[in-house]
Amino acid sequence: MDRRPYGKEDFGINPLMFYYEVTQACDLVCKHCRASAQESPANDELTDEEAKRLISQVASFPRKPHLVFTGGDPLKRAGLFKLIEHAAGLGIPPALTPAATPLADRKALEHARDAGVQAFGLSLDGPTAEVHDGFRGFSGTFEKTLELIAIAHELRIPVQVNTSITRRNFDLIDDIAELLAAQRGVSMWAVFFLVPVGRGVEEERIKPFEYEIAFEKLWKHARGKPFAVKTTEAPHYRRYVLRQGGDPLDVPRPFRFGHKTGSEENENGLPHPVRRRAPLGITDGRGIMFVANNGEIYPAGFLPLKCGRFPNDSVVDVYREHPTFKALQNPDHFKGMCGRCEYRHVCGGSRARAYAVTGDPLEAEPDCAYQVGQDPLFRG
Repeated sequence: MDRRPYGKEDFGINPLMFYYEVTQACDLVCKHCRASAQESPANDELTDEEAKRLISQVASFPRKPHLVFTGGDPLKRAGLFKLIEHAAGLGIPPALTPAATPLADRKALEHARDAGVQAFGLSLDGPTAEVHDGFRGFSGTFEKTLELIAIAHELRIPVQVNTSITRRNFDLIDDIAELLAAQRGVSMWAVFFLVPVGRGVEEERIKPFEYEIAFEKLWKHARGKPFAVKTTEAPHYRRYVLRQGGDPLDVPRPFRFGHKTGSEENENGLPHPVRRRAPLGITDGRGIMFVANNGEIYPAGFLPLKCGRFPNDSVVDVYREHPTFKALQNPDHFKGMCGRCEYRHVCGGSRARAYAVTGDPLEAEPDCAYQVGQDPLFRG
């Protein structure tokens, strides 16, 4: 087995992160849901046997990706824990993103841990119940999320907290950071920036210059809080950090699933983050792959460009050979400002947002205020 750290030379060979949407079923009605999740599973959802064959195929990549079981709410899938056990048995590090519903209790999290889950992803979109529950469509989800963070900490499973930034909570970034700093067990804060897909088309994105304000706050918290910070669908945060003299990627990720980095622990009682020494520039289709509940294959969950369908198509072959994946893996072919930008290989812009706004995944990032060689202007 190849034990080298994942590097740029791997982009065209296999992903670092593989997301499997095991079901679209979910009891919440989140305002910005990528999947437009529904109450019941779809009729064409992969069977358990098909899902196991998919996971086995993922394990056949020369470098096994991290596999995230997502949804919908993955706990709505009856055979979920058998799928997790199958992945763990093949040497794939599994993570799970349960929704904050009554299905997610201590027993469920313990079962997930015992099946092999090495990290949980939980969503928190506001510093108060009023804001967060407004996003999620149900009261009580805020307190439930804090409860799940506490349970995960007791189970010694690290938590990545996912926050989606829209007009609703842009002014609350600092408040959310302070709330997370008060929780034990948060290893990573993953800040998602809205892509208008699914129910997210009804939400309002922040303006390009406001990203720079958000990045300034995130960089401050990345240096001062006991958890790591990363962005999703805002790779221009890497450019911001570089221009501050930082090592973006040191926009640190959590320690490798299942492996401590040493004897020291951070303030959350978890191992310190591993720091990457060179920017990888992972983006949609470039280090990332997504398979929907029915087997449809996409470059990312937020980029609904169908590139095949399992089991008719091999996820290995699609990642390596499909024209869409190959185009996304070469930032020199991006258009407009992204194609000219000196940061295109470490940033490259959100390909999902470019597609959602322009219809072309290779077009320039529509929400970037940067002009080549200049600092962005903080003006509307």
